[in-house]
Amino acid sequence: MHGGHGRPLRRALITTVLTVGALAGASTSAVAAAATPAHRLASKHHRRARPLGTLRLAVLSSRPDLVSAGDTLAQVSVPPHVNAATLRVTLGGRDVTSAFAVRPDGRRLALLDGLPPGRSRLVAHARRARTAVLAITNHPAGGPLFAGPQLHPWTCPPSAVDAQCDAPARFAFAYMPKNGHDFMPYDPAHPAGDVATTRTDQGVSVPFIIRSETGYLDRDQYRITTLYRPGRPWEPWAPQDQFNHKLVITHGQGCSLDYGAGVAPSTTLDSAFADKGLLARSPTVALGRGFAVLSTALDNAGHDCHLVTQAESLEMAKEHFVERYGELRYTIGMGCSGGSMALQQVANAYPGIYDGLVPQCSFPDAWSSATQLFDLHVLRAYLEHPDRWGPGILWDPISIAAVDGHPAHQSAILLDALYETGFGSPARACFGTTAADRWSPSNPGGIRCSLADAAVNVFGRRPGDGYAGRPLDNVGVQYGLGGLYDGTLPPALFADLNERVGGVDVNDMHTAARTVADEPALGNAYRSGLINDARRLDRVPIIDLRGSDEGLLHDVFRSFALRARLDLAHGTHANQVIWQGPAPSIGGFDFSTRGLLAMDRWLTAIEADHASGTLPQKVIRDRPADVKDTCEAAGSLETPSGGCPLLVRAYKSPRIVAGDSVATLTNKCALKPLDRPAYPVRFTDAEWAKLQRAFPTGVCDFSRPPVGLTPSLPWLDYTSAIGGMPLP
Repeated sequence: MHGGHGRPLRRALITTVLTVGALAGASTSAVAAAATPAHRLASKHHRRARPLGTLRLAVLSSRPDLVSAGDTLAQVSVPPHVNAATLRVTLGGRDVTSAFAVRPDGRRLALLDGLPPGRSRLVAHARRARTAVLAITNHPAGGPLFAGPQLHPWTCPPSAVDAQCDAPARFAFAYMPKNGHDFMPYDPAHPAGDVATTRTDQGVSVPFIIRSETGYLDRDQYRITTLYRPGRPWEPWAPQDQFNHKLVITHGQGCSLDYGAGVAPSTTLDSAFADKGLLARSPTVALGRGFAVLSTALDNAGHDCHLVTQAESLEMAKEHFVERYGELRYTIGMGCSGGSMALQQVANAYPGIYDGLVPQCSFPDAWSSATQLFDLHVLRAYLEHPDRWGPGILWDPISIAAVDGHPAHQSAILLDALYETGFGSPARACFGTTAADRWSPSNPGGIRCSLADAAVNVFGRRPGDGYAGRPLDNVGVQYGLGGLYDGTLPPALFADLNERVGGVDVNDMHTAARTVADEPALGNAYRSGLINDARRLDRVPIIDLRGSDEGLLHDVFRSFALRARLDLAHGTHANQVIWQGPAPSIGGFDFSTRGLLAMDRWLTAIEADHASGTLPQKVIRDRPADVKDTCEAAGSLETPSGGCPLLVRAYKSPRIVAGDSVATLTNKCALKPLDRPAYPVRFTDAEWAKLQRAFPTGVCDFSRPPVGLTPSLPWLDYTSAIGGMPLP
């Protein structure tokens, strides 16, 4: 996203330059012209017609139309033959020339502050040069930027100075002791005597002291940690020399929604392990090598599982980072579970925020994953309640597994719990609300704690009740179809299940009828990238870290779902490698650290590639030879043609069992007529009658495109339009 120094990975600076003549065309009368000596006319005409060059303005810390918090890092370029002493720069009519100084790298940069809300004009003039004009749009520190109207009510922390949770940043120091493994508090006024030394990847040796900045942007907390040398200056154009201009973003877990500010994920421990007491140290390794590490509370999916606010918070935090710490070569996103979901869906919908992805125990996105959770939710309401079974029907564990797609029904229970914490009941308890103000049947206008309501700017509202629409649907889904075909599910159970399974309404109440997806919510889910079609993921290298799942929520097929989407969108998945290992869900306790180091090498190779070609082409051709699909067991590496089936078993979801592909992009299927001869089994007339009642409009035809499918669009802005409008 943020550029500088001409490196190929840095996002191109988005500049708006308007040039005008240094002097207007001659307007004197013929009499006046005749009275002017010829040599003076010629000289005057020459100066007007041939200025020495064009001034150029650029914003380095963000897009010019997405500036926030009243400040921005800007550059003015003066052509070599223009007298820089004649340069004048104004911002909204205010002279800011003195802020632009020649910095150590020779560029003329300024950290401009005091920007008023809304649009301002940055204008650069110089004698005998074309004028440059750059439009800058400043947004409040508390947001929004492009996510549209914010959730209300919203609970701010006690330190907040206003209703947008603005608060002064706080700074804390820590150090790594010699022969130590955990950071200890550090007091610059009373330096510790046992500080370890670290050597960065640029060959700079420094005491292993870190500084963490904690502040608030977009109404929620951010955290930035860097190697730091107390008492020494750090300017964005002259950072301390241990900083390697690389950034790692860490993420939290889960998928839920709160109505108040939370806590940014750790910037010193991997989120997958921080709450488990396990020694996973990829952020520590990153810090020791000179990386900065950043996180935002809104990018913690367990606190905020909404793609657009996740992207917005990161855009604002990265802007702040560049303005205070310096420009970036590239940014690596790392996270497990909900963290992997956040980084993969943001990278597709808001390209440029990340340059490389290291997802672990991954999900491609929230809302296509929600289909599995939704299916298990409605299936459990039938399968675990014998009073809902028809006469003579008896379900056993083998038959249930044939429907779930997983041998451990525990997985269905855990995934259903995840559905309830985010996608399900609007009446569930969420931070920032009370029982009195939350939605209930007796309080239909109350606060709704579901993820659809968080995404109402994307989905729009349903007619009638005014609640946010949902892109979930099970009309025509033949639950257990794969089990019927392979003989593990008797026809009687198949027919009874599909007649009686039903669905849920917008308030998560069970209904006898199947659930019908709302429009425009369904189409907007695809258009916005809430359902990740991977159309822009060819621009980022991906190292997916995967372990087996035996009923622990994190299905192995999700890694291959993203791979299938890459194939559908680009005809190749050569930018994605999958590492599989024995540790449940995560693959290996050192996978995240090794993945970080491998991604760093991959991005460095792309950065050094100055040959012709597009970024997607460079991502593929610059992958290091040893960074490839692996199956790791007992210290050995293999790359079997069939993947890693003995070590890392991949199961299915109920929708895949029903006939969907592993890509699982179908939230609502196209239908075909119910056809009795097409089945490999013989149904009794009573069983067939049940199926006719279950599927009056037909059954899913997964060979056809999903209903509502439309290509996702990048960088949508929800400020003034439901469904979003592309930013220019």
